[in-house]
Amino acid sequence: MKLKALATASILPLVLLPGMALATNGYFSHGYGVKSMGMAGVGIALPQDSLAAATNPAGTAFVGDRFDLGLTWFQPSRGAEIVGNPFLSGSYDANDSKNFFIPEFGYTQQLSPNWAVGVAVYGNGGMNTNYATSPFTPLARGAVIGSGGVDLSQLFISPSLVYKINENHALGIAVNLAYQRFKITGVQPFAWAGYSESPQNFSNNNYDSSVGWGARLGYTGKITPDLTIGATWASKTYMGKFDKYSGLFAEQGSFDIPSNYGVGLAWKATNELTIAGDYQRIMYNQVAAIGNPVNNLYTGNLFGSTNGPGFGWQNVNVWKIGASYTIGEWTLRGGYSFVDQPIPQDQTFLNIYAPGVVQNTITLGATWALSKTGELSMQYTHAFEETVNGSNSIPAMLGGGNANIHMYQNSLGIAYGWKF
Repeated sequence: MKLKALATASILPLVLLPGMALATNGYFSHGYGVKSMGMAGVGIALPQDSLAAATNPAGTAFVGDRFDLGLTWFQPSRGAEIVGNPFLSGSYDANDSKNFFIPEFGYTQQLSPNWAVGVAVYGNGGMNTNYATSPFTPLARGAVIGSGGVDLSQLFISPSLVYKINENHALGIAVNLAYQRFKITGVQPFAWAGYSESPQNFSNNNYDSSVGWGARLGYTGKITPDLTIGATWASKTYMGKFDKYSGLFAEQGSFDIPSNYGVGLAWKATNELTIAGDYQRIMYNQVAAIGNPVNNLYTGNLFGSTNGPGFGWQNVNVWKIGASYTIGEWTLRGGYSFVDQPIPQDQTFLNIYAPGVVQNTITLGATWALSKTGELSMQYTHAFEETVNGSNSIPAMLGGGNANIHMYQNSLGIAYGWKF
């Protein structure tokens, strides 16, 4: 029974992967697991289910033997406006693809009073834009290039091992096994203009995929009966290259997943009320394809080269606070998170295809205890609309002007948990 559950958790997400796309904290999800998402993604010091290892593997020691299965519907609204450019000016709607579905699975088991294991399967994040007509069509000099957009999806399978030092403190490690896939369409004019060192590996090559691995470490400890703290660090996830897009991404198609770290605390204010908060830092600029500025192109570094241009994203700080309140068979949740803006005003041009600009997010959630062994959880997330207006964002060699990009998001998730 348990082996079958593990097999299901590992295989089914691969079947559902084509529907995945998520971007709240840059292109990372704001949380992992429906319970955590209902509290704005808080979870470093507050493990609530078997998805805990996705945030902090030490939490596996405190959730008992259980299996969780969930699905989140995600609907972003995104687009761009180009102003002051003689060729490209206009408004562009990127919402030809509107609905995405992200599965989640988790399993934990206590092997002994001191040891626990688990596996978490979840969508790390991603980005999707789908323009009916590519915003870069006017640069094609009459050629038909059709629709335009980008589709990036990332999936993690994270087995974890936890050592419980004593009743109140635990150390955990998880191996992050990652799969990602990517495609881009409608950017051929840049390759035709000689801006890529490998023009045939730049655009419209259908999906390419890569696999890789990294590690996550974590600590969780009860400092007092009512106060728990936690800390976690995830290494860079080293991914294979996107060969079909070796002329697009810097370092000949390299697209690793950035490292991140964080700390958290959870305070049990009363028997019914728990208040928790997390701080997280995501190191976007340590990955050249994400962090290199587009300005590198203007100093002779072609797309795909070692120092080639990227999306110009900055490292970000993420602040999260959430609360849960138990009333009988119900636990109610809510939360708020804020993330620094990853996209500078002078980097909006390429980010017409990756407008991950939202900063303020609110969430609601609830769990209904159906029995001693079963529970149903739900969450709703709204990321408020954010616009980044470009400042000197389109180079003079392409006509100048600015790209303004915007996005807001809604998501709704449901999960069922079994305790055994």
